[in-house]
Amino acid sequence: MTEPVKNGPWGAERPLGVAVLGMGNVGTEVVRILREHADELRSRVGAPVVLRGVAVRTLDTDRGVPAELLTTDAQALVARPDVDLVVEVIGGIDPARTLILAALNAGKSVVTANKALLADYTGELAAAAERNRADLYFEAAVAGAIPVVRPLIQSLSGDRVDRVVGIVNGTTNFILSAMDETGADYHATLAEATGLGYAEADPTADVEGFDAAAKAAILASLAFHTRVTAADVYREGISKITAEDLETASALDCTVKLLAICERVPAAAGEPAPSQGGKERISVRVYPALIPRRHPLAAVSGAFNAVVVEAENAGRLMFYGQGAGGAPTASAVLGDLVMAARNKFFGGRAPGESVYAELPIAPIGDTPTRYHVNLQVEDVPGVLAKVAGEFANHGVSISTVRQEGHGEGARLVVVTHQAVESALADTVAALAEMASVTSVTSVLRLEGTEE
Repeated sequence: MTEPVKNGPWGAERPLGVAVLGMGNVGTEVVRILREHADELRSRVGAPVVLRGVAVRTLDTDRGVPAELLTTDAQALVARPDVDLVVEVIGGIDPARTLILAALNAGKSVVTANKALLADYTGELAAAAERNRADLYFEAAVAGAIPVVRPLIQSLSGDRVDRVVGIVNGTTNFILSAMDETGADYHATLAEATGLGYAEADPTADVEGFDAAAKAAILASLAFHTRVTAADVYREGISKITAEDLETASALDCTVKLLAICERVPAAAGEPAPSQGGKERISVRVYPALIPRRHPLAAVSGAFNAVVVEAENAGRLMFYGQGAGGAPTASAVLGDLVMAARNKFFGGRAPGESVYAELPIAPIGDTPTRYHVNLQVEDVPGVLAKVAGEFANHGVSISTVRQEGHGEGARLVVVTHQAVESALADTVAALAEMASVTSVTSVLRLEGTEE
């Protein structure tokens, strides 16, 4: 265990040592801020905050810091007795998990931006922090510079959160925003995003929703006091979204966004209601959806992120800003680092993991939603009635239908009222088998309405 920093008169305390693991875009900015703003950080913490070392993969690159601060031995750096706080910005599962556990088990507080790790191992890491009276902070793991983690943990700890919905991936939001504004197709816009540095060379984690799903798991865990992992999150990406989808959305005065949705839903069929001692459930899902242009999330464009939290007493709160990038994410990391350092100096503790509710996860089939279905049909009398009948057969109510002539056929755009996902999915499957339906060209959910 590291020697605790003792309270006492200014100038009598030993410095708080910091180890930074990783020096990519975020790590580079963290190191820069630590060095350039050392005096301000000292005033905010109450003791000097000193960079002890930075773990990097190789030493053959000029990183703009004194060579004696760099090391390829991250384990030895974490184990140093003059290191009190560890900042992990490596990413991925291993070796990050091993290094964080080593730090926590030695009583050293940890700040991490690692959403993939937290989405699956928060329980293990939180238990290690509690066991060793260390802090685990992770504001930067969700939505970069946007402060949403701490409000859920602290500011809303006396309230009941009912729903969290947000745009939490800048790459996909840039792509969908550009498609909406220019009419370009997905592949052309992805190429533009890659050229501008918004998309990685392998964009799978972003465009297929894995990144957003990890963040949704973290948000749901915090909002509903229930441990949620990435495997619990229903996930769809944006790679099948077409320019025509954006065109039909615009005709409905909507746009398309990749949404992370975490919300309370009713108890399972046959189970007692929460008021009768039963448990409500939570739904956690990520998918592209239509939202009305009047919805606050519809105006979030480019690579920006936004999260809307709906609480019983606080009402609707919206957090908006830069969700990625070296400097914005480093800002969140440094905010956590100051909190962890203050706790070391004054002997405080960060709030631990709260999973007392243990709410069950609702399967996607039980989740209530609305659908926007785009069909190519034969342009013959009675086809609309047959299509409407198939919706009725599955207990799905139609809100609006728009029919357009299209060559030898016609296009039907159907928007439903809210129904459970399984009924909607069964309806779409039945439509695809109808002789008068040439093809089901797209199926998107509709969110952000009151119906």
